[in-house]
Amino acid sequence: MIKGKNILITGGTGFIGSHLAEMLVRQGNNVTCFDRYNINNNWGWLEESELSNDINVILGDVRDFDSVHDVTAGQDIIFHLAALIGIPYSYKSPLAYIRTNIEGTYNILESSRLRQIEKIIITSTSETYGTAQTVPISESHPLVGQSPYSASKISADQLALSYHLSFDSPVIIARPFNTYGPRQSSRAIIPTIFSQLMLGNELSLGNLSPTRDLTYVADTCKGFIELANHPKLEGEVVNIGSNKEISIGDLAELIKTIVGKEIKTTKSKERFRPGKSEVDRLLCDNSKICELTAWKPEVELKAGLKNVYEWMLSIDLNQVYKADRYNV
Repeated sequence: MIKGKNILITGGTGFIGSHLAEMLVRQGNNVTCFDRYNINNNWGWLEESELSNDINVILGDVRDFDSVHDVTAGQDIIFHLAALIGIPYSYKSPLAYIRTNIEGTYNILESSRLRQIEKIIITSTSETYGTAQTVPISESHPLVGQSPYSASKISADQLALSYHLSFDSPVIIARPFNTYGPRQSSRAIIPTIFSQLMLGNELSLGNLSPTRDLTYVADTCKGFIELANHPKLEGEVVNIGSNKEISIGDLAELIKTIVGKEIKTTKSKERFRPGKSEVDRLLCDNSKICELTAWKPEVELKAGLKNVYEWMLSIDLNQVYKADRYNV
């Protein structure tokens, strides 16, 4: 267990970052969350956290080397989660993904090199694999950029590995499959399904046949920490996933049983990815992380979905989610 470290989390006020920050604080670390500057000084999901007084929040811009370099001073470990992650929006603005995901990662890597940071965990994504060519998908699977988003993440990963090979930077690539849980944005499939069922009388989705490997957010965060705690994983890529898959259609039916609402699912053309860009199947081979660390997925899908439902019942859904609109 990591304890007594100065830890920086980029993207730390977001979905996964806020959960990771809370977990690391509870383990006895000094945590700083770096997230995008806004004029309201809003701390995202940390606004409501019971541990907000124990977390140092600094706002800036991961695309700005100066603010990144400033915030890395005095840090021991960096978890780099800051990124643009919405795949549909990457069709509209590929350059935004290049600047945030690639240049932002460069800023973290270069600052870390200059600051001599002990360890840097770079957050990748299973989307870098594209549609599964072999299953389950191991870390040796080819990388295929089927969207500008995934291409930017492949580039960021390769840049990070180049820093390890060129400068001996202590980089680890954490490659989570589809993480879900409380606080996830409506851009993701699970909050989309829940919010539509809870606020309306229709369920509008895109392609129902693709499968995804879904991992509960607490399990993903524990995976990050296990990787950071390992003494000899620098320069490695490590998957974090459940080694189970479910189709979007079956997922929708499962969530309907949890909400207790039986309505017809309709397909909306605007929610479909371009044909060649659709990732049809993702199934994680998690043997590497399970063999090298004490990590294993603990939260079963139905139990995790019930946690999401209970959380969504506790918030103002109309304020957080606009279920009647497609969130690109």
